[in-house]
Amino acid sequence: MNRIIFHIDVNSAFLSWEAVYRLAHRGGKQDLRKIASAVGGDASLRHGIILAKSIPAKRYGVKTGEAVWEAKIKCPELVLVPPNYGLYERCSAAFMEILRDYSDAVEPYSVDEAFVDMSASCHLFGTPKETAAQIKERIHKVLGFTVNVGISSNKVLAKMASDFQKPDQVHTLYPEEIKEKMWPLPVSDLFFVGRATARKLFSVGVRTIGELAAADPNWIKKILKKHGEVIWGFANGVDFSPVFMEPEANKGYGNSTTTPYDVTDRETADKVLLALCETVAARLRMNQVRAGVVSVGIRYSDFSYVSHQKALYNATNVTVELYKTACELFRELWNGGPVRHLGVHTARISGGEAYRQGSLFDELNYEKLSRLDGTIDHIRDCFGMDAVKRAVFLGQAMDHMSGGISREKRSVDYDKIEIL
Repeated sequence: MNRIIFHIDVNSAFLSWEAVYRLAHRGGKQDLRKIASAVGGDASLRHGIILAKSIPAKRYGVKTGEAVWEAKIKCPELVLVPPNYGLYERCSAAFMEILRDYSDAVEPYSVDEAFVDMSASCHLFGTPKETAAQIKERIHKVLGFTVNVGISSNKVLAKMASDFQKPDQVHTLYPEEIKEKMWPLPVSDLFFVGRATARKLFSVGVRTIGELAAADPNWIKKILKKHGEVIWGFANGVDFSPVFMEPEANKGYGNSTTTPYDVTDRETADKVLLALCETVAARLRMNQVRAGVVSVGIRYSDFSYVSHQKALYNATNVTVELYKTACELFRELWNGGPVRHLGVHTARISGGEAYRQGSLFDELNYEKLSRLDGTIDHIRDCFGMDAVKRAVFLGQAMDHMSGGISREKRSVDYDKIEIL
């Protein structure tokens, strides 16, 4: 049986979800999707970037990822709304639930897009295009937002198809359509080709996907190593990856944060590292795994970046142990300059039974600390993340569990903002 793969992508997801919520639940009169608008972070907390923009805002040249102040120069009348990740998670769950009515094989690719293997169930609903149109219309009718659906025989081509003309469209990209629909596109449009890869390809005269597809794969591999082999296959429509119903195991856990102000002293940096280790260690324990490598990354106020890592004597998920290592790495790495961003990341993840090799130089009872961490996790699960916090954070403005999606982005007090 030929494979039938859909890639379903919410159009301007964060903005669309905010627009629908305001119209349906907050008495909004103006549809944010029809005016120059964007979802943007709080510039006062140095999170001031554009996360999503409307099609009218795009016409002014507003881009996702640029600074809010840059977007405002391009479009002075731009309407900005704050991010609300709690809302996005609810909308995403409802979106995925509808997709699972059409197939058991649904792979969430991000919060606003998913691959669906329709090979075994498409015949129940009609042709692939009829089924895709049905899914698209149902999502719009039930949830109020629009999606694009790409159809093909593999994931890469389905993903490319869904990125064709937007919004609210169904597109096909079968292998026999690659030459006409995909090869004329700039190579930067190909899945897995980022800015750095695109620059390398441009520098050697490869400007379209078709030119990449026609190039000698050994030559491309010399330029881009293993990644070149992968994207050469993608340019030729080659992809054998399955639709994963269960997420793959994490190969690493980490968190980072941009501080509201430059960190210039070691004591403050230690607090930031502790807050990051709290969240990273909690995630490790939640998944019943341990990390064998810890790394720390520093971004200075001039945006230069450095990182350093260390292999642990024993793999661990104990907060204090991760924190102790992170502090050691920071001290070795920091040049004394002002820091605007800190990150703690882990690798060499292992599961199964925990066995610890004893050491004559152990200063702490890690078994006792492990039990203590488990008790704190349980209390926080029952009564909220603020139910227990370390004394060092009392009376501090700093979030005691920071990194990832910051607290101010998880919800919005709509009573304090104007709803258009």
